[in-house]
Amino acid sequence: MAETGLEEAEFLRRYCKTARFGELRRLSLAEKPNFDCILWDKGGCAVYRARPLQCRSYPFWAANVDSRESWERTARDCPGIGQGRLHTKEEIEAWLDQRLLEDCLEGMP
Repeated sequence: MAETGLEEAEFLRRYCKTARFGELRRLSLAEKPNFDCILWDKGGCAVYRARPLQCRSYPFWAANVDSRESWERTARDCPGIGQGRLHTKEEIEAWLDQRLLEDCLEGMP
């Protein structure tokens, strides 16, 4: 990965984990002990220009946009909500659709 200077295998070993989503397993970025993203550094993303879809689509994840209450709960922890430009419904739906199309992992514990 050009942003980190690491080969893909080393980047995956250092910064990624397998995450369960119901019956599915996906590759996900790891978290620090305080649950911040492993790539969060000095108040920003260390690989912002090359951040994965997981990050580009946040906070518009299905669980966060399924109700007003979910959105408000997410907003309490996400200082970016309510900042910057508004995204259209179509943009958000496209991100959610892309997330659904991401490959899932098979044969992993």
